[in-house]
Amino acid sequence: MSIPTNLPARRTLSTRATTLYAVITAISFSASSSAPTPLYHVYQQSMGLSSLTVTLIFASYAFTMVATFLTVARLSDYVGRRPMILSALLLNGISLALFITAASAPHLILARLIQGVAISIGMATLGATILDTDRKTGPIFNSITAFLGLAVGSLLGGLLVAWAPLPLQLVFLVLLAVTIVEAVTLIFVPESTTGKPGALRVLIPYVNVPASVMPVLLRLMPLNIAAWALGGFYLSLMPTLVAVATGITSIFVGASVVSVLMVSAAATVLLRRHMAPERLLQIASLSLALGVAVTLAGVYLQSAPVMLLGTLISGTGFGSAYSGNFRTLLPLAKEHERAGLLAAYFVESYLAFAIPAILAGLSVTLLGLVATSQIYGAVLIALALISARFGGRRLTRLVEA
Repeated sequence: MSIPTNLPARRTLSTRATTLYAVITAISFSASSSAPTPLYHVYQQSMGLSSLTVTLIFASYAFTMVATFLTVARLSDYVGRRPMILSALLLNGISLALFITAASAPHLILARLIQGVAISIGMATLGATILDTDRKTGPIFNSITAFLGLAVGSLLGGLLVAWAPLPLQLVFLVLLAVTIVEAVTLIFVPESTTGKPGALRVLIPYVNVPASVMPVLLRLMPLNIAAWALGGFYLSLMPTLVAVATGITSIFVGASVVSVLMVSAAATVLLRRHMAPERLLQIASLSLALGVAVTLAGVYLQSAPVMLLGTLISGTGFGSAYSGNFRTLLPLAKEHERAGLLAAYFVESYLAFAIPAILAGLSVTLLGLVATSQIYGAVLIALALISARFGGRRLTRLVEA
């Protein structure tokens, strides 16, 4: 019996379609991470959880993201993009299934821990795929996919929790269905890298800040911490704060406030992509300080519109800080130094994303949510103003040195 040698080749997506697949899938991963945000208040009430427990549930995924980003998230350069995308989709599917069946805080924490691994692998690998297939606009896509996904996940979760059946499950069922479709579509996605030997070496955590870059990184630290800590507060406690401060109990309204932060950040990155980094950083410092101050005024006045206005201003600061930091730091490192520098930057960022939120959850149990938000906001304003005071020309001189 002869074996036919003229079997048709497996049909694959075009390069443009592959880029589109990677962008959409990256957005869905990010959306999965923010989908629980509108539900935290519901979990708190239905399971009798403290604010500290809620922030621990939220922040737990950031720690696994850091660990994964430093190790296996880089494996796609060695073993190929498609195997790592599939691994991320499978892990994300498991985490979504755990959310669907969650009945306790440990159950939710486990879901978030697995989700952190999935998102870190997925975002790193899909980001690389986007650059593989679209060198020209790939960096722009990579700069906005996370923000767009965070906005979509929060808004979708708020919408379904507020007006659809199965409030604790439906958003995760929808995202699980999307994940399954993406996994099936992956069959038709071509491999975009040839791989290389040395995969075991990347499992050793690697963080390195060149001595010449360290002064700039330290100068940027107050602004970077303020921006990421702001994001952590919004994604963990802001929907509950909106309800407590304004009396508006609609989960959709609280989720909308979170989405405004992320959409305005994404729009800022896109619209100001040609602006000089030093100018971006100045805008970021002042926008964050002003935006947080206006948001706190909205809390004091018990006004959701004022809180939305403050969030919009804060979002421009968040996006400007994210873009300005990247565009300032990366050109300072040589090509072989960039991976270690990026690792250091993301470790700092995700720790700033998680640890202040956990401290806020602890403070809520002692001082209450409104008082905690005032203290938290005051610290963020101080960090932003410190950045404005010691950035500017001093930072420019360091970069040019």
